[in-house]
Amino acid sequence: MPKKSSVNKSEEIRQILSQNLKTPVKDVIASLSAKGIKVRASLVYAIKTQMKKRKRKQLRQKVARVSPNGNAVQLIRAVKSVAAQAGGMKNLKELVEALSE
Repeated sequence: MPKKSSVNKSEEIRQILSQNLKTPVKDVIASLSAKGIKVRASLVYAIKTQMKKRKRKQLRQKVARVSPNGNAVQLIRAVKSVAAQAGGMKNLKELVEALSE
């Protein structure tokens, strides 16, 4: 039976990736090996995928909360009608950019 280490490798990987999710896998492995922790690339890829999945899910939930009545289809139709009144999506985008300044 393999000896259980006191270090949680997955948690160490999450700590590194929480600083920057786009950190290359080789850099994650190198920084952990400097600490004396051996990890495989497949474990880093798996945890990175889980973190991206969790981030996408949170983003979708946030967008769902932002919509006023919870019906995204109606919101999209309303935006399209406003774009038609503004003379197209390009003009609407320019108006929004001008308002944000």
